[in-house]
Amino acid sequence: MAKRHFIIDIGKEQIPVEGHVHRNVAVKYLMKRRRSLLMTKSKEKVENLYSDLPQNIKIIGKQVTKSYKVNWEREGTEEFAGSRFVFTIDEMPTEA
Repeated sequence: MAKRHFIIDIGKEQIPVEGHVHRNVAVKYLMKRRRSLLMTKSKEKVENLYSDLPQNIKIIGKQVTKSYKVNWEREGTEEFAGSRFVFTIDEMPTEA
């Protein structure tokens, strides 16, 4: 399966990326944001990065646009308890 072009819309900026599926593109982007939080040592920078995390993300494809609601947690309470900055992603119904 060839990679396709997508645009990630997080509200304040749009980022062109390549990927296979809408959901996987969203997860890959959110994992990069999470990794930057985990690697930052300064507590002030962590607080700023955490407050700037997207709560809603829109993946725009050539024909289909999918929106996702992102729920961020500082400490994991679900399957991977103890992990820091865990997120869950739920697809929002599309507006017609």
